[in-house]
Order: sequence, then structure tokens, then C-alpha cells
Amino acid sequence: MLDPAAPQLVVNSRTLYFSWLPADPDAVAALVPVGLCPRPDRQVFLNQYVVDDETQTSGFGAYSLTYLGVSLAGADAPGGLNPGGWWTHYVASSRRVREYAAARGAPTFAGRTRIEVDGEDLCSETEIDGVPLVRARCRVGETGHVISSGHHRYFTRRDGQLLSSVYPFVAEPVAPFEIESVEFLQPGHPLYALRPDNPLTIGFGYFSPRSSFAYPGGLTVHPGSASMPEQARTVHQVPASLARSGRPSGS
Repeated sequence: MLDPAAPQLVVNSRTLYFSWLPADPDAVAALVPVGLCPRPDRQVFLNQYVVDDETQTSGFGAYSLTYLGVSLAGADAPGGLNPGGWWTHYVASSRRVREYAAARGAPTFAGRTRIEVDGEDLCSETEIDGVPLVRARCRVGETGHVISSGHHRYFTRRDGQLLSSVYPFVAEPVAPFEIESVEFLQPGHPLYALRPDNPLTIGFGYFSPRSSFAYPGGLTVHPGSASMPEQARTVHQVPASLARSGRPSGS
């Protein structure tokens, strides 16, 4: 088992990352523990990625992963461009990755993620125990010279404590990029509570065939204060580097 206190690096993963407004905002809010506050719009985020070769990681090996969660108010990542997020599901194909993440408090599940691109058509799918649960279809273009970089902050819970970590990332997004559909395929599964509203409303998003990030070495205990700013941002904007480029944030 990997030491959960050790940092880990992943380079050049194929990554689809976006958010939406949910069909059942109350069910989404109920997934957030006391001490954290969901955004007023109850925005949900999804990150699906594939690491094709063991040489792309510092210790994880090749694997695929999907995590979902709820965007938070009053807990932004450094720089203030990306809201913090509470992980509700963390689906990894690798037992090594699951054990590492579970030791950090992540809600892990055994499953697989695939991302297939055929010309301009992208299809991604996440399954748990061989059952497809989430499928997204997108229209994608080519990578250019624009780089998206910054930090994400994710929260987990371990031994009764809320833990916070900041994850640096560098990605090369494609353009154009448009999310055409997001399907939650199993109404009886707990994951279904995070399904998007109809019509689909996207908050932010990108696909990058080369996305790199790090798991930080340490975890910070969150004070668990329920006192949040009175007013949070109502729309999550793409990072400034993307906004300046004129690249779309979704459909």
C-alpha cells in the first residue's frame, strides 16, 4: 500500500471535467456534511480521466478514475477561481489508488472509466461493478496553445474530521468544446441523486487529452465552521486563462 502521506504526480491523463445544475437540489445539498456549505445553485461536478500508462504516474500505475461531488460556498481554492468541492463518489479501477484515496477519507468504489474519441465525437462512461452509471457525450476539437492551470480544493472526512487538500493542475484544453448530453443510467443507484436538470445547464467544463496534476503530501483539518459568506458566486466561471482565450465553457 502506498503511504497516504506521500505526494503523488500524474501527467498527461485524458480528462473530461465539467459541472451542471442538478435535477434535485435538495438531495444534492443533503450529501454535504455539517461544517461545509453547498453553493446556492447546488452545482455538481464530475471528473472522468484515464491514465493509459504506468510511466505517467509517480506510483499509481495505469488506471482510470471518476469522481463526483458538490461545489461549495466559502471554500475556494487558492486564487478564488475554483470553488472547493465535497467528494461524494470516487470510482477507481486500481486497488492501489483506492487504498491511497480511502486513507485520505475519499468515498471509494471499484469501477472503470472509459473515454473514447472518434473524430469530433467524445463518449465517456463510468461503471461500478460492471454496471454503467454515468455517460456523457461531447463535441470536441483540437488542442491549441492555451494552457489552463491553477488549483482545486477537495474535502473528505476521516475519523470524524473534515480534511482539505489543494491540488495543482496544468491542462491543455481542446477547442471547440460542447457537452451534448449527460445521462445517469440507473435510477435505483445512490449516484442518481446527482443527475442533471433538464434542460441541461453547464457551469464550467473542458476536455484535455493532456492533463497533469498532483496529490499534495499533507492534509489540513478543516475547522468545520458553518459560518459562510452571505453571498456566493452564482455562476462558476472558467479559469481566467480560458476566459481570455474565448474558449467556450460548455453547452
